[in-house]
Amino acid sequence: MINLQAVYFQSEVTARRSLFALLGFLIVLLIIESVVSPWVALGVLIAAIMVVGAFISPTLVLGFLAIYLPFEPLVLKFVPDALYVFSRFFSEGAIYLLVVVVAWRWISGRLTSERTSLNLPFGLFILALLSAAAVHAVPLSITALGLRQILRFPIIFFLVVALRPSKAFIQKLTFALFIILLIQSALGIAQYFIGQRLDSLLIASDTRSFGELTLTSGVEQFWDPGSRVFATLGRYDRLGNFLYLVLLIASGFLFTFEKKSPHMHRLLWWVFALGIPTLVLTYSRSSWFAFLIGFLFIGLIIKRDKKVFAGLLASVLIILGYLAASGITVDLLAEAPGQTVTERFFEAFSYTRWRGEYFGLGRVFWYVQTPATVIVASPILGWGAGQFGGGAVAALHNTRVYDELDLPFGIFGTEGHIDNNWFSLWGEAGTLGLVFFIWMGMALWREALRTYYTSSDPYVKGLAIGLCAILLAVSFNGFTSTIFEIRTVGFYVWMYGGMVWVLRENGKRSYGEQRR
Repeated sequence: MINLQAVYFQSEVTARRSLFALLGFLIVLLIIESVVSPWVALGVLIAAIMVVGAFISPTLVLGFLAIYLPFEPLVLKFVPDALYVFSRFFSEGAIYLLVVVVAWRWISGRLTSERTSLNLPFGLFILALLSAAAVHAVPLSITALGLRQILRFPIIFFLVVALRPSKAFIQKLTFALFIILLIQSALGIAQYFIGQRLDSLLIASDTRSFGELTLTSGVEQFWDPGSRVFATLGRYDRLGNFLYLVLLIASGFLFTFEKKSPHMHRLLWWVFALGIPTLVLTYSRSSWFAFLIGFLFIGLIIKRDKKVFAGLLASVLIILGYLAASGITVDLLAEAPGQTVTERFFEAFSYTRWRGEYFGLGRVFWYVQTPATVIVASPILGWGAGQFGGGAVAALHNTRVYDELDLPFGIFGTEGHIDNNWFSLWGEAGTLGLVFFIWMGMALWREALRTYYTSSDPYVKGLAIGLCAILLAVSFNGFTSTIFEIRTVGFYVWMYGGMVWVLRENGKRSYGEQRR
């Protein structure tokens, strides 16, 4: 029989210990506030809440991060200097905290290790990066920061697989992202009409540093106020990236849910009605093309939808008709203030623009020089993490490889990164590491496609094919930006990769139980 008195006594002891711990923590906070700063005390309080929350419910912390990240650039703008370092690395620190929680649960036997098709290529990818660092004698501090820049989001996949969130949680989180898209879209459309006043409120133009380390590069608004909207994400291309990612998830649902699901179709109607015009207003061409690649993959290749084919054919005819009627010379187009949407679109195919980007040390310059100079000098293992082309190089101002190869320091000769994530990975991880990274992406894409064809659940099918479209879109975008390193893209790609894997495994187990 249960000894009720012993149980009561134990619970009373636990309650007293918790109360004393809380009082002790409050006293520590008061001391920190008096001796150091109220802002530091606030940071300690937030960190403590996050630690407790992660150990109690790590899945909720994951969901919080997914909701918080699109608003992080705006939050950071108003954070005081005393709290900035903490705030800048708060979301990333939460990821590492989840790693600790998962590791603790695994050690204590509460979680079992899961085999996935990404385990082997991920391990080999890390080995390739470490080998490159060893061969080129990269300092440990640079290697650590470079590895952190490359690996912090892929580990999200393994965290999600370990935590195994429920389908209900995934549905609620996806719904929340749709709502965030509506908020961002409404704010972006308001920017278009209000212009400079709202731009000044939302843009983070100040550069924040910690010693010699650049924490956040200030955004220089080189475009006309109100002409390229960015909402709370700080830059027009960042907003475009986030919008097309969520729109492709919505596209997956659009083609898999039947019309007898009125609530889903009503929500999707609002998502597309606000999301697509805002995507256009970002003037982010790479985001436009990425969305089109993903949407056409679902509509034409997977669903073979006649309406999508008709829309594509009509669009091509309209473009050709416009070119014939307007007499516009595409080869002579170059970026200029006051560009229209059509001029911005056609400028992507302009020889004048390509030539200007090459001689102006832009992205096109690195299309040529990376394979011709950087890879030739170290083709198999690359130069090591934090050495070339990515965000870590820019933050550390590490010019070692550029100086050794007599190359300018990234785009424009000053930025450090080369605006091309595939080539920056190629330069740092070498051909071997790049093959392993592509292997990871292909394994994830194959799992998602297999889930789409094997699942009978329209929600799971929609999410799976949406992920396939996202992977194609992001792969394209990797040639035009450092998109794999961007929080509002990389985090969601790997998170949904893990979620689709979990839903697929849950479906397989449910099917097995039904057969038994």
